[in-house]
Amino acid sequence: MTSSILENLPYRPCVGILLLNHENKIFVGKRIDTVIEAWQMPQGGIDAGEDPKVTALRELKEEVGTDNAEIIAESKNWLSYDLPEHLIGVAWKGRYRGQRMKWFAMRFLGDDADINLTHHHPEFSEWRWQTPAEIMRLIVPFKRDLYEKILTEFAYLGVK
Repeated sequence: MTSSILENLPYRPCVGILLLNHENKIFVGKRIDTVIEAWQMPQGGIDAGEDPKVTALRELKEEVGTDNAEIIAESKNWLSYDLPEHLIGVAWKGRYRGQRMKWFAMRFLGDDADINLTHHHPEFSEWRWQTPAEIMRLIVPFKRDLYEKILTEFAYLGVK
């Protein structure tokens, strides 16, 4: 795909969720829709006219199977990433070049038994509580810069 076509594609408006447990470890799920092993924090597209905070709580319920959490922080800025070339024209039916994301840190108020990956249309096959260093090893390369920024921004929350 030529760079001029890529530049004309918009970013998909999206939220990301950094979900912290009582030990300040972060929830990550293993995606079921990829041929490579791909782990990520919960995320999802913002519906037309939807407030990003509402989206974050909806996506948490859909992807993690619980909304037993409270928002404790919001990223100062919207952050974006570009898809790698081999996914442009494939992901999201070719409508977007990547995602522009508003991130929310949430405190998980329940226990592990509350997590149900099959609550909605499953996106993850398994999940873990991880440290930032472990997450950076698991995340797909094209999202690493974005994850580094958000982990740094939310470090003051005591993420371990």
